[in-house]
Amino acid sequence: MHELVRRIVEGDKRAAARAITHIENDAPQKHEILRDLHSHTGHAYLVGLTGSPGAGKSSLTDRVITYLRKELGKKVGVIAVDPTSPFTGGAILGDRVRMGSHALDPDVFIRSMGTRGSLGGLARTTQEAIRVLDAWGCDVILIETVGVGQSELDIMNVADSTVVVLNPSAGDHIQTMKAGIMEIADLFVINKADLPGADKTDREVSNMLDLMGHVPWRPPVTRTISRDNKGIPEFWAKVQDHFAYLQDSGEWDKRRLKRRQDEVLAIVEGQLTRRVKELTQQDSSWGGKIAQVEQGKLDPYSIAEELVGKLLR
Repeated sequence: MHELVRRIVEGDKRAAARAITHIENDAPQKHEILRDLHSHTGHAYLVGLTGSPGAGKSSLTDRVITYLRKELGKKVGVIAVDPTSPFTGGAILGDRVRMGSHALDPDVFIRSMGTRGSLGGLARTTQEAIRVLDAWGCDVILIETVGVGQSELDIMNVADSTVVVLNPSAGDHIQTMKAGIMEIADLFVINKADLPGADKTDREVSNMLDLMGHVPWRPPVTRTISRDNKGIPEFWAKVQDHFAYLQDSGEWDKRRLKRRQDEVLAIVEGQLTRRVKELTQQDSSWGGKIAQVEQGKLDPYSIAEELVGKLLR
């Protein structure tokens, strides 16, 4: 077993942080760490929070951490996916600033991850970082997406329960629903519910849900005011209702099996992409071939087929 993995399983917070850094930087020991971690994962409950920028996801996450720690005694992990800094290539860390009150809690682990150009609201290494926190012993892992609106659908492939956070004053909830988030939501929460428009937003969401007809799970709509710490227990009770539904219906096992399948395919895709890049770097004629494509003397499909052929040798 890798030394970092041994320390992570024993609850070493610094080891978990170092392992995630290795994963983000694609360090040589990354695959060994992930392989050794695998048998210690699969225990945490993964809750994704998504929605448009400004909906209050970070403030809500902060209040949920407090509730889970003080009222339920849960060990909590947070993956907060921030926009990538154009200067450093790292996360801008806005979410960690908002959750700073938990920094000294030994049973809370908050990690900001830059998107690094990844679409879909999540960093490419999000799932691998979740595995580290799972092995570290988290009971609940909250995954907060970057807030990119219409592209924010990847969370459904990562979380057990997906929460869509709406802001009644933003006027963007119908557009959010048109973007496809309606289909991925397991729960809607109207945050900043003291602002004008909360009742209207609630009605519109409910009307949209009515159009879906009979479904095994109808996403509930709840309200919170994270600034005043209101509605958090009621919100988490709805999340727990969905957890119970997943367990009772068999959806829990189905979702996790599908996630493992997608994860394996993503790993294969990543390794193939890396191998193709290596082939192009080793091919001294690569630049000339691309120039010929630009000149119309070669087509990109023929070059792609040539690369695939080299991979299959």
